[in-house]
Amino acid sequence: MTITEKVAYLKGLAEGLQIDTNDKNGKLISAMIDVLDDMAKSIADLEDNAEYLDSYIEELDEDLGMVEEDLYCDDDDDDDEDFDDEDYFDEDDDEDLDDEDDEEECASVECPSCGEEVFVDATMDFDNINCPSCGAKFSCSCSSDCESCGGCEN
Repeated sequence: MTITEKVAYLKGLAEGLQIDTNDKNGKLISAMIDVLDDMAKSIADLEDNAEYLDSYIEELDEDLGMVEEDLYCDDDDDDDEDFDDEDYFDEDDDEDLDDEDDEEECASVECPSCGEEVFVDATMDFDNINCPSCGAKFSCSCSSDCESCGGCEN
């Protein structure tokens, strides 16, 4: 028996006992039965919503399982050549882009101590350059937009 059915049974008992709703006790019992009826309806609605949400979650879980299966293939599926990461990422192309960026932003300066070529870019402090070969510190009077530092004053 559901809660709604139990409350309906209590209503029937109250009507069968012919409780006087003008009496203090009758008013109290009648109000309690009305509250129980409202609570039973709310609980029934909550149960219906819970059943709907449960079925909806099961559907989502199944769909997510299919997506996970497609994305995270097992090691046994390595024979399947539907997805080839080389088609989407070519390391040589990426390196070429990096080289082009380096050529535009980088210039070389000759170390006054050892004569080694030191590469500088716009992000460096031109007043405090460290030679990677000998460790000497020196400054360069060129600016960040300088094409080549071969002729700048060290």
